[in-house]
Amino acid sequence: MNVLDLFCGCGGLSLGFQNAGFNIVAAYDNWDNAIDIYNTNFTHKAITLDLSDKQYDFFSKHKADLIIGGPPCQDFSAAGKRIETIARASLTFKFAEIVCGLKPKWFVMENVERIVSSFALEQAVNLFRNNNYGLTQVVIDASRCGVPQKRKRFFLFGELFGNDDFIKDDIINNLSDCSTTIRDYMGDELDTEYFYRHPRSYARRGIFSIDEPSPTIRGVNRPIPKTYNFHKGDAIKDFNLVRPLTTNERARIQTFPKDFILFGNKTDLEQMIGNAVPVKMAEYVANILYKYIMIGREQYNSNYYQLRNGQLKLY
Repeated sequence: MNVLDLFCGCGGLSLGFQNAGFNIVAAYDNWDNAIDIYNTNFTHKAITLDLSDKQYDFFSKHKADLIIGGPPCQDFSAAGKRIETIARASLTFKFAEIVCGLKPKWFVMENVERIVSSFALEQAVNLFRNNNYGLTQVVIDASRCGVPQKRKRFFLFGELFGNDDFIKDDIINNLSDCSTTIRDYMGDELDTEYFYRHPRSYARRGIFSIDEPSPTIRGVNRPIPKTYNFHKGDAIKDFNLVRPLTTNERARIQTFPKDFILFGNKTDLEQMIGNAVPVKMAEYVANILYKYIMIGREQYNSNYYQLRNGQLKLY
């Protein structure tokens, strides 16, 4: 199963799919610093490339069975602008163009939850359908697939000549009933019971306990401001027991392994980590897709096979 990763960043999606048994043959992104980190941590090659400038035939050399990717979300931040030229120029639509040109058997696209209301997604979905892809669309909470973080993400799965919703039930039904806390995943690794995550506004709390999931890891990591006033929802109201997380600790909450090598300036690293797909989230969806592919669609859809708690069993 040869996999091509487009808009790979520093490699969260790639690592999750690799852990599930897929063979990543190449990856592309337009950020040199992210590519340097990617190439330090993987044996296959990642290449710096502006994907908006390339046509699908450029990637045909990889002979990919599956294309994965998380196009940047900035291209549809103004949701509701139904201007076709804007949507068609977006990187979301570019991802769809490359997939539909190469026609791999499967694809997986990841993005932020708000993409569901965007015209860019609507245009991409129309293109996929016109090219005979059956589609599964689902929003998943990362904390329910082994990531100690409340982070909702949209996934779009496609199968050439497949049925709509082809793995939706198993994606949803195998989610954990409970959210993963930081202590569940990391134990006492952080050496603190409480931490600060800078809120988007001071109407929101900023102090959290390791006995709950982290809020979404964003691309900024700020110290506790001297002007911070305790919020009624803060986990504790004693600055002596609270600290911000380090860059590496935030990467761990994104479920990058301890031996994943990060380097470079702090601003870039925080942005890369915040943009990344949590590794365990990627691994969760990849495991379900892998089992679906390996046993074949018709057998998978029969009554003899059922997925329960991530394990495939024969009945």
